[in-house]
Amino acid sequence: MTAHLVDKEWDVIVVGAGMGGGVVGRRLAERGLSVLYVETGPNAPRAEASEWMPDVEDPDERAALGYWPRPIHQVIDGRSTTLYGPFGTGVGGTSAFYAATLERPERHDIDDSAEIPHPTGGWPVSYDEMLPYFEMAEQILDVCGEPDPLTPDPPRTLRQAPPLSEGDAAMIAAFRREGLHPYRKHVGVRYLPGCAECFGRKCGRDCKMDGRSAGVEPALSTGRAALLDRCEIRALRGTRDRITHLEAVRGGERLRLRARRFVLAAGTFGTPRILLASTSADWPNGVANDSGVIGGNLMFKLYERIAVWPERRADFTGPVNTISVRDFYQRDGVRYGHFQSMGLSASYGDIVKYLKERFDQSTFRRLTPLRAFARVPAFAGAKIFGDARIFQGLLEDLPYRHNRIVFDPARPERIEFEYTLTAELLARRRIFRRMIKTGLGRQRSSYLHMGPELSLSHACGTARFGTDPRTSAFDASCKAHGIDNLYVSDASFMPTSTGINPSLTIAANALRVADAIVAATQARDAAGAQYGT
Repeated sequence: MTAHLVDKEWDVIVVGAGMGGGVVGRRLAERGLSVLYVETGPNAPRAEASEWMPDVEDPDERAALGYWPRPIHQVIDGRSTTLYGPFGTGVGGTSAFYAATLERPERHDIDDSAEIPHPTGGWPVSYDEMLPYFEMAEQILDVCGEPDPLTPDPPRTLRQAPPLSEGDAAMIAAFRREGLHPYRKHVGVRYLPGCAECFGRKCGRDCKMDGRSAGVEPALSTGRAALLDRCEIRALRGTRDRITHLEAVRGGERLRLRARRFVLAAGTFGTPRILLASTSADWPNGVANDSGVIGGNLMFKLYERIAVWPERRADFTGPVNTISVRDFYQRDGVRYGHFQSMGLSASYGDIVKYLKERFDQSTFRRLTPLRAFARVPAFAGAKIFGDARIFQGLLEDLPYRHNRIVFDPARPERIEFEYTLTAELLARRRIFRRMIKTGLGRQRSSYLHMGPELSLSHACGTARFGTDPRTSAFDASCKAHGIDNLYVSDASFMPTSTGINPSLTIAANALRVADAIVAATQARDAAGAQYGT
């Protein structure tokens, strides 16, 4: 059944079918190259919209639902916890559940300047070099919303969003009276008739733009792309300067998958695990890991969830993921983050879901019967919070070598990481929380938690790109240093995390990587034609 896919030498093999993999494969196929997606999870058919169900623990059932099937192991500030992380698998990956907030980074997120120094000296590509790809990504992801009134670089490609509900319009007016600068959040939703937005759950249609609807499906429709699902990559193989094939296993069968070029888009945890598993005499520490940075510099974000009450009872019927504020993004050259609505009310169901997520990340996770008691505080919370809407602050994380994934060659499928909350991060968090409360002014508000909480779904940085092979794994085009045909297009490439959701940045960079691959392919073909090879 798969022999025609396995025996062929493809122009490009893309490992992973999430946002970065889906979009890079689409661009490559649309530009005329043959593409094989290799995905660990299943290519499940579209079904009715389905909520994330954190109670599911059976690995096969989790994979069928599109969840990462195995628990992850985290050590945070020396405390070890095992939990099921908020990660997807299969076509669309995590983006199939959480994509849709598609904000651009600021110019200072990428460029260094005297006014706002960059913590790493700046990315190896400038904001202006990324700009056409941000615009292209906004177009293919159908991003709608309003320009941020504080940015000097407002997007020109945003579509008009549906009208605000009465309640959200009133909240925006209240924010403005407090001196804030709210704007309509940038979301990748086409708002087809009957659209339910499907934030935090899989969409049964293709209204929401994610790695599947905006990447894999358009790529397959070209006739130049194919998909090999339920396929585990074991290692990259080749010579010192060139990858020749992938070693993989599918249904117990060992496969050897060949291509002219390879793109890793297996995610912040998956991509470094593949690289570190690919040891040889040429690459004793793993492919592309002469610098030793693979797996390190792991970044998340800290999220701050806060209930905000409307000034008066109002009708919130309408779009729910609607409000963004960047007044707290940076102050006096110090980087903080984004403030945005979550599309949630303080209802009983939403509070139960939140409390269960917190329980699953606690040291009490093994005491499963206690999980049911989330209903008691949720019922009380729903009574207390009433009409409140839930907002979220996203505080930027910075790269540190000691924050890293832990790779065990004896268990290469295991996801494990070690992370320390640094003093500077906790200091910025205290200021960030004060800024938000002060900025909300007379608006009634209340934080929903006291301690710091990591946004695991925003992980990035574990295979960073840069100009110096001593401190980075991939170059400015996201090609591995010293390897002619290996690229990366997921969040692991990011040298800093920025203060926003990373999805648009991942998609824009994937488009840029695809164009670099096309240019390299054309140059090599032209050279071959010139010399008769």
